Amino acid sequence: MTYLFITTIIIFFICFLLFKAYKNTQDIKINKINVASESGINNDSTLSILHLSDLHLENISLSPMQLERKLENESVDLIALTGDFLDRKRSIPKLLPYLRVLNRLEPTHGTYAVFGNHDYVLKGDDLNELKTLLEDNNVHVLQNESSTISVNGEAINIIGIDDYSTNRSNLSLAYKHIEQGKNIVLTHDPTIVLDMHEYAFDYLMAGHFHGGQICYPKAYHLAKMGKLARKNVIKGLHLHNSTPFYISEGLGQTGLNIRIGSRPEITFHDVTVGVKAS
Repeated sequence: MTYLFITTIIIFFICFLLFKAYKNTQDIKINKINVASESGINNDSTLSILHLSDLHLENISLSPMQLERKLENESVDLIALTGDFLDRKRSIPKLLPYLRVLNRLEPTHGTYAVFGNHDYVLKGDDLNELKTLLEDNNVHVLQNESSTISVNGEAINIIGIDDYSTNRSNLSLAYKHIEQGKNIVLTHDPTIVLDMHEYAFDYLMAGHFHGGQICYPKAYHLAKMGKLARKNVIKGLHLHNSTPFYISEGLGQTGLNIRIGSRPEITFHDVTVGVKAS
């Protein structure tokens, strides 16, 4: 009887923890990050960026309708999507309603995306289908390439560096056509910052680590994912050589649809950019 009672208590406790861990995936944080300019120019303007990462549509607890409610009344200049949309062909149609929500925001300077390691589970025609769906819905997919926008006369290079963890990053190619101005980098695995000694950036946004997803109390299981993870640099705002970069905890999950010690996030970045004198 005592053994049965103890076993029942243990099973109940495990079930409670799993339920709580699943509920955590529905507890979406909305983070607002201000990245100050070091230009010293008094008439700096701000570029407002909505940053979403790691949707992992096989395991996401946020519906398109819920996303729309969380974004209502928001106005953004640019949307940045930093990879790991999905890793199964059957999930590709699930992305469309999320893209429609983002399109309704009508970002002034458009939507830009890079792929992550899970996206590259798709091969050949399946990967092309994902890329085509993104492009057909007004998303500029950057695979080691850049696009330049102008903000009040200042050139802003949006640089998409392909996935580092699957050895697809090519910095020289990504920076090949940039103009003189500010460099905003989108990439999936932030570990690339450690290799960017000769490639200047003013701000970098990434994802990949899910904030550990399951932390006990630290994300020791991420140690195999590179030097940043081994330093427990897995979420939030950081500096590398005095330059800021941000790691999103992402919206979806991999493996089990649970989170412990982390939360899904939607991030708004206000990045100040210098305005050229008239």
